[in-house]
Amino acid sequence: MMFRATARHPALILDDVRGAQKMLSGVARVTALEGSRHLSELVGAPVHLKCENLQRTGSFKLRGAYVRISGLSPVERAAGVVAASAGNHAQGVALASSLLGVRSAVFMPVGAPLPKVAATQEYGAEVRLHGQVVDETLAAAQEYAERTGAVFIHPFDHPDIIAGQGTVGLEILEQCPEVRTIVVGLGGGGLAAGIAVAVKALRPDIRIVGVQAEGAAAYPPSLAAGHPVSLDNPVTMADGIKVGRPGDVPFAVIEELVDEVRTVTENELSSALLLCLERAKLVVEPAGASPVAALLSAPEAFRGPVVAVLSGGNVDPLLMQRVLRHGMSAAGRYLSLRLRLTDRPGALATLLAALTVADANVLDIGHVRTDPRLGLTEVEVDLHLETKGPRHCEEVEAALRAEGYRVIG
Repeated sequence: MMFRATARHPALILDDVRGAQKMLSGVARVTALEGSRHLSELVGAPVHLKCENLQRTGSFKLRGAYVRISGLSPVERAAGVVAASAGNHAQGVALASSLLGVRSAVFMPVGAPLPKVAATQEYGAEVRLHGQVVDETLAAAQEYAERTGAVFIHPFDHPDIIAGQGTVGLEILEQCPEVRTIVVGLGGGGLAAGIAVAVKALRPDIRIVGVQAEGAAAYPPSLAAGHPVSLDNPVTMADGIKVGRPGDVPFAVIEELVDEVRTVTENELSSALLLCLERAKLVVEPAGASPVAALLSAPEAFRGPVVAVLSGGNVDPLLMQRVLRHGMSAAGRYLSLRLRLTDRPGALATLLAALTVADANVLDIGHVRTDPRLGLTEVEVDLHLETKGPRHCEEVEAALRAEGYRVIG
């Protein structure tokens, strides 16, 4: 799906981003730009991956957090800072605060992944677990700021945050001056807005495409309305771009400068994460893989050379396991079947022999004899198979039917 932006005056200028770049020298890494032969063949033009998943703290968030906290007055620094985040922003604020000698408190949801909580603590923040959803966590952090005088560091809705994230755009222009399209994940809008400010000021011909998860796409209705619109219940595995309402500051920039907003499905996100891992050997979180998902879903829509921004790599191992299974299933690498066969000695062995001939690897098998749905001489078998792609899945099912097996699900 696609939505084209309308016009509004941007809130920042190129000098803000250049100033942020000087401030971040020696703090944030200039992350690598890696070519992708597979995506290049798919798009029909060179595709490069901007590896912010290899940034310090595992995402681009350090850039904006450091610039924002650097701009605080001595009195504000003495009061400390507070943030609310489920992961990437938390770690960015924690490290930036430690580097600048500022006390930080970070509120995280009760169910935040333990590796992200531990990393935030190790970077020097006091972590407070509060609320089941980010909105509750955000409210707690804002109440803490009002009560203690600590400065609230918003994850995306502040000019300094956006200027810091915009340094990614300056690096892309330096590393790939021939770039024609930049594709970037879009949640609250800080990263996309910052890149747009930097890039459009120097190269207005470059097309900038924002990508949202289909179940958390607040920008299309917001752009249609001409102002930020809230979603009731954003749902996506890509928690890094799971934002229910665009920020006011980034929205103004994106409405003016971002050429297009696309949405991607959960299947496309999981397939993109799997591709990054298998083909590029890069660990990327679902939000970070969203630009790759957009390229996979409509490769003909992008004029090259293309730079896809891999915004982060902080993925919980348990989520990675689930997403990889989901991605392999979406790619036709897993096949789940339910069969009914006659309950007689050797029947299961015969079935497994047929699967061997079909070159399908059995990952898991369930054998049910006692179920009121089954006939007296019937048995039901649940199969989970590893396959070689969609065509192989069809071949396996066809081979089983040819052997007389009844596939019921």
